[in-house]
Amino acid sequence: MPGAVEGPCWKQAEDIRDIYDFRDVLGTGAFSEVILAEDKRTQKLVAIKCIAKKALEGKEGSMENEIAVLHKIKHPNIVALDDIYESGGHLYLIMQLVSGGELFDRIVEKGFYTERDASRLIFQVLDAVKYLHDMGIVHRDLKPENLLYYSLDEDSKIMISDFGLSKMEDPGSVLSTACGTPGYVAPEVLAQKPYSKAVDCWSIGVIAYILLCGYPPFYDENDAKLFEQILKAEYEFDSPYWDDISDSAKDFIRHLMEKDPEERFTCEQALQHPWIAGDTALDKNIHQSVSEQIKKNFAKSKWKQAFNATAVVRHMRKLQLGTSQEGQGRAASHGELLTPTTAGPVAGCCCRDCCVDPSQKVPPTLPPQL
Repeated sequence: MPGAVEGPCWKQAEDIRDIYDFRDVLGTGAFSEVILAEDKRTQKLVAIKCIAKKALEGKEGSMENEIAVLHKIKHPNIVALDDIYESGGHLYLIMQLVSGGELFDRIVEKGFYTERDASRLIFQVLDAVKYLHDMGIVHRDLKPENLLYYSLDEDSKIMISDFGLSKMEDPGSVLSTACGTPGYVAPEVLAQKPYSKAVDCWSIGVIAYILLCGYPPFYDENDAKLFEQILKAEYEFDSPYWDDISDSAKDFIRHLMEKDPEERFTCEQALQHPWIAGDTALDKNIHQSVSEQIKKNFAKSKWKQAFNATAVVRHMRKLQLGTSQEGQGRAASHGELLTPTTAGPVAGCCCRDCCVDPSQKVPPTLPPQL
């Protein structure tokens, strides 16, 4: 298994606890736990994903893919894999610890939220995903639940997590595996056509849509009807929720949620759009409408999570640990590679598809309150 992974060699440890002081269990899954731990030598706080190798039998490929992808990634807006240890019957993934909580939580808690705030968020996501695409990596499961804040600071950067569905593009190859989360997946994936990096750009368009109104562009309790909407790229900018949103923002979304992947904006093109690079994003406060819709449309799926950033902050405060992580570590939080979400993935699991078929993942459990 180790020999199949590119990047730094896996380190051997007779007992991982000789290196790290385990503090609290932050999440427990089918074959893994996520532990808040401290490096005994440096006192650095980390999140350690402990994976039983025996439970991975037959699923080694997913884990190897995740690790191979993460070994290659060094970007300020992407949760980092610091180290890998093998000890006895377990693998230990030493992950960067982040502490700012989840995207929806932060928006709901704000008293003031504007298009410009959303634009700044999407800029960071686009910059990180462009970096991935330039490296030949397609994320394939971008969604708000995979976006975490680095710290509790008001101006904290956003971090992308969750690489269990990521894929390295081989030169000349095409991707065809149907995967992702239904409400965010591009039409060409549902059509079972070969696809490319453009699927990530579609997902960013969906995220931008949600950030500006608080509900998803596609929704139906019936998956077949949901897929039909997506296949036709049928979505609306409904009144009154979009009445105060700029035409520039709508234009930006249309270019990303373009049915034809050949016509769809790339990350580079999206980064040059006036809503991102210019000054067309409005400063009008849209917090009340957006936060109300987020709570109505995402609460059931989100607050059922068994592992989340809030839990880590609670643990950190209880332990009275750390304060500044922008250079080192604020009241730390998530740092886990993959964040369990909605009704399907198990908490702490390294790769959702080890446990749950992607087709079983569900959109928000409540329809937009239109």
